[in-house]
Amino acid sequence: MIEKKDGFQGERSVVLSPMLTQMEEHDELCRSLFITDIGYYPKAEHHHRMREQGVNQYVLIYCVDGCGFYVVDGERHEVKKNQYFILPAFKPHEYGTTEHNHWTIYWVHFCGTCAHVYAEGATQPQDISVTLHSRISDRISIFEEILTTLHAGNGIEDLRYASSLLHHFLASMRYLSQFRCAKPGVGVDIVEQAIHYMRENIEQHIAMDDVLRYIGYSQSHFSAMFKRKMGMSPISYFNRLKIEHACHLLKTTDLRMNQICYKVGIEDSLYFSRLFSKVMGISPTQYKESLAPD
Repeated sequence: MIEKKDGFQGERSVVLSPMLTQMEEHDELCRSLFITDIGYYPKAEHHHRMREQGVNQYVLIYCVDGCGFYVVDGERHEVKKNQYFILPAFKPHEYGTTEHNHWTIYWVHFCGTCAHVYAEGATQPQDISVTLHSRISDRISIFEEILTTLHAGNGIEDLRYASSLLHHFLASMRYLSQFRCAKPGVGVDIVEQAIHYMRENIEQHIAMDDVLRYIGYSQSHFSAMFKRKMGMSPISYFNRLKIEHACHLLKTTDLRMNQICYKVGIEDSLYFSRLFSKVMGISPTQYKESLAPD
């Protein structure tokens, strides 16, 4: 069987040096919660990690697509889309994908005097499903900001900002109901609910059937209602949302084009380029070049 620790197409990660983690440990703000390693693996196949001695950090894995497993305290758990778990520090563990499966995961190794608070109760798989009040896209944005901050800078102010964001990211999971209630949910309008579902699945390849199952309407009724309100079909609108998100990533990050493809749920870079050109009138490369200062 093929087994890989890393090296997945489209992956991104930051591993802090011992010097930086020492800075975090001795800083009065960072020491409460800080990162040692962080990353994102899209569509990772044959992913496998076994640590017979464990590690001296907590390990969070947040699965947003696909499925996998982990073993801790001699018990094996299956992990599905929209679930996360946190492995305790200093405990032997194993995790990865099963044969013929993949997963897309956001992961972070973290320590600190408050780390155990966020890890409490999370050795069992925790659900974060799409609902009218879910804020999955907001949570992912927080993670992306942490990753970008640590990738771009390594001063104490960068570390403090990343630590503060990590509190927010982990709190959005540990205190899920509070996180959802802190922002008004979607109204009863069916079209608004469908658009919310699309935004929460912006990284996924979802079909019309997925949207229909979520809102509980027939295709003919819903499509007519959606087009009447939005002026285009649901799938066309979803594709437009993906391209808008790609534009945002091109403006605000240094992600390579293949990495952006994964972030909008399109694995075929040629299809992505054609769709981008159709929506925006120019290619992704031309759009990126137009953002450069004169």
